Amino acid sequence: MNNSRLRFYRGRSIEDVWNKASDQFPVVLLTGPRQVGKTTTLEYLCRKNRRYITLDDLALRSLARKDPSLFLEKFPPPVLIDEIQYAPELLPYIKMHVDRSKKPGSFWLTGSQQFHLMKGVTESLAGRVAMLSILGFSSREAGERPARQEPFLPSKSNLDLRSMSAGSVRLADIYQSIWMGSFPAVVTGRIKDRSLFYRSYIQTYLERDIRDLARVGDMETFRRFLVGCAARTGQMLNFSDLSRDCGISVNTARSWMSILTASCQVYLLQPWHSNITTRLYKTPKLYFLDTGLCSYLTEWSTPETLEVGNMSGAIFETFVVGEIIKSWWNRGLDPGLFYYRDKDGREIDLLIARDAGLYPVEIKKSANVSADSIKSFASLDRFKGVRRSGGVVCLYPELLPVDAGDWLIPVGIV
Repeated sequence: MNNSRLRFYRGRSIEDVWNKASDQFPVVLLTGPRQVGKTTTLEYLCRKNRRYITLDDLALRSLARKDPSLFLEKFPPPVLIDEIQYAPELLPYIKMHVDRSKKPGSFWLTGSQQFHLMKGVTESLAGRVAMLSILGFSSREAGERPARQEPFLPSKSNLDLRSMSAGSVRLADIYQSIWMGSFPAVVTGRIKDRSLFYRSYIQTYLERDIRDLARVGDMETFRRFLVGCAARTGQMLNFSDLSRDCGISVNTARSWMSILTASCQVYLLQPWHSNITTRLYKTPKLYFLDTGLCSYLTEWSTPETLEVGNMSGAIFETFVVGEIIKSWWNRGLDPGLFYYRDKDGREIDLLIARDAGLYPVEIKKSANVSADSIKSFASLDRFKGVRRSGGVVCLYPELLPVDAGDWLIPVGIV
């Protein structure tokens, strides 16, 4: 166990969810990008109760791939196996073991890639594995504020509870957090040189994950593609424009985008649709999952230049969407997130689908928000019975009703 790494450990919202899953399933898998604290969190949770094995170790990886049976004989459960995607050959043998023992919590697994890993896990361990995902720190985790709460919804009860532990809504504080990003090594100060961290992260990502996930011959072109995606965060995804700017084909752009989603670098927010009307857009919106990495790729040298630059609104929206995603993933739940845009020009930044209803959310980088900001919510009224309470996430300093069912929501509440 890496005690020096655990010295910087901060509690994660997912801890209790993970332990409950481990009490019920023989295998529990934690996925997410590199360097977001998967291994550190599980090392902290298991401490002396199980052995830790990493398949980053080439000798152990070779044994796991060539002789999975011997590997599990040498490292029996309870065991934590890190970077399981490097040895998918283990999965059928883990299945045979848990079918014999049926003991909950036998295998804890982590994986940094979802592309091939998820396919192997679902085929080999169906019904035997609980799968959870984690990103970098949420703003609540970074500020060591209460984070084990119900996922974000713009409902009165949810907002009242979250407002009791709200964070800052100061513009400077928000953009400092956006610019720094959410990787634990940067947030905790374990690594003090932000630029060096992100430069190293990108190099490692390109050399390891990309070479594993796809046959990308020109890494410099792929890096240009990565930068092009970062510059489009918070926007509708136009593959033709993106491919033209990067000098690649549309098919290549689509293939490479699947790599970014598989390695948890970006999130594609799908449009909400209904059979009632065909006048809805069907193009997804692109969001980077770490605003610090996005800011680094687009070369904003300080939080102040980012805040006044041409990406200011888009990166704020990206930050809020990321916080909402984390609030759901950290509780072991999939967010039913969509956006709304019709061909009459009516838009809603975010729809949260829950219990057959839609909760509309607008995101504004402003403290001066008027009732006009929610007028697009009425677009949902033609879909009978789906509209629920909504709100505008903004820089207003306190929770305030706009009308009987909608709110001005300080960003620190999210």
